[in-house]
Amino acid sequence: MAKVLVTGGTGFIGSHTVVELQNVGFEVIIVDNLSNSNIDVLNGIEKITGIRPAFENIDCVDYVSMDRMFDKYNDIDAIIHFAAFKAVGESVEKPLLYYRNNLISLVNLLQLMPIHKVKNIVFSSSCTVYGQPDILPVTEEAPIKIALSPYGNTKQIGEEIIRDTIHSNPCYQSIILRYFNPIGAHASAEIGELPNGVPNNLLPFVTQTAIGLRKQLQVFGNDYNTPDGSCIRDYIHVVDLAKAHVIAVQRMLNEKTTSRVETFNLGTGVGLSVLEIIENFEKVTGVKVPYRIVDRREGDIEKVWADPTYANDVLGWSANETVEETLRSAWAWELNLAQRAQAE
Repeated sequence: MAKVLVTGGTGFIGSHTVVELQNVGFEVIIVDNLSNSNIDVLNGIEKITGIRPAFENIDCVDYVSMDRMFDKYNDIDAIIHFAAFKAVGESVEKPLLYYRNNLISLVNLLQLMPIHKVKNIVFSSSCTVYGQPDILPVTEEAPIKIALSPYGNTKQIGEEIIRDTIHSNPCYQSIILRYFNPIGAHASAEIGELPNGVPNNLLPFVTQTAIGLRKQLQVFGNDYNTPDGSCIRDYIHVVDLAKAHVIAVQRMLNEKTTSRVETFNLGTGVGLSVLEIIENFEKVTGVKVPYRIVDRREGDIEKVWADPTYANDVLGWSANETVEETLRSAWAWELNLAQRAQAE
């Protein structure tokens, strides 16, 4: 049984990926410092899969602790590196926090991989590397533009670090996955998006407002050059996204890669505005979401959506869940959280 290290594995995308990995027979080790997640996620993973993954409470920036972790699990076959701070607005306010956390954690992993004979790494990147694209939808061939936020810059630099490292050392290979906007929750409603504190992402703010935890949703700007003035994104179900990581690991372990660094866009190919997401959410749930328009948020891109053709053709992967199903799953997760809170 192949072993996969998942950094940030109790986070939103990480936890759903752990489920999909375990569903197809991988043994999973999670490393997470719980800075933006909760240890109870392990219970949800176990309920869904019947397996409780190994867990180590470690900050990936801590080289010594990570080295010891690799000694403890000395036959890891692949790494999926999620662990990173990811809020665009916060990164503008606290750039050094983002550069330290997001880049040093990656450098530590790349330094430790040859020492511990780990060859494969899947890197969690982002469509933010494209900035505001000149042509939509965005293919993997689109130029990488100057990042509009320190968060986006850490993803650009992270990709460059991986390429330079692999160029210098033939023992590595990597698949870089550029996500568009993951939303939704597992169909069981046992795991979903639950950031600590006030959400930075749209959908948990929508669901928390709908259920009454937040007074009002803020929509950052209605004066963009889009049909309704709000930003447009490509919203992808988190389970669809998670399945792509499983395929990426299998591709590397089965030696099907065509180069030592491969890059894929992961999106639906459809752009929806913030106001369209709110409207769709209200339609599928029957719940009104109070919101107000506020000023634009620094670092936000106006509009972006993917051309996922390359991932469709090469990985044999596609996003299958509809936006309606995705929004229903997020709402079911929020209702489950409310029921848990009442039971406590």
